[in-house]
Amino acid sequence: MIQVGDTLPASTLMEYSEVEGEGCSIGPNAVDVAKATAGKTIALFALPGAYTPTCSAKHVPGFVQHFDDFKAAGVDEIWCVSVNDAFVMGAWARDQKTGAKVRMLADGSADFTKATGLTLDLTTRGMGLRSNRYSMLVKDGKVASLNVEGPGKFEVSDAATLLAQAKA
Repeated sequence: MIQVGDTLPASTLMEYSEVEGEGCSIGPNAVDVAKATAGKTIALFALPGAYTPTCSAKHVPGFVQHFDDFKAAGVDEIWCVSVNDAFVMGAWARDQKTGAKVRMLADGSADFTKATGLTLDLTTRGMGLRSNRYSMLVKDGKVASLNVEGPGKFEVSDAATLLAQAKA
């Protein structure tokens, strides 16, 4: 499993973008993790799946709500990563009204998730291989803090916990 001090794995995530006004798609677009994190501070959180109850009711809204606080703490971008395709993440972004506050990034084949060692096998529940719920502060591509939830928990990966770490 990835640890504090490790560099994020070389991988590509996908981001679905639309033109203003929910017009024609200009995505999905590839996001090279190494290039996108270079020289930046990223508040990254990952979750088991788009539209799932805790993710939609608590996890994403907390980061949207604290966007200005993260910016004030020196965070350049907030990323949400899930093992879903870019189209699902784009639709979920619209539903969650993330706008320019949270980048909703798809890890459709779980390549990034597998490379971090933060997988969650939900095959018996019909959901396949997913991501654990976690948050991390990433500085110039390196993990500065990491908060991995226990099974079924939502206690340490929330926006308030990561914000406190960003302010420290």
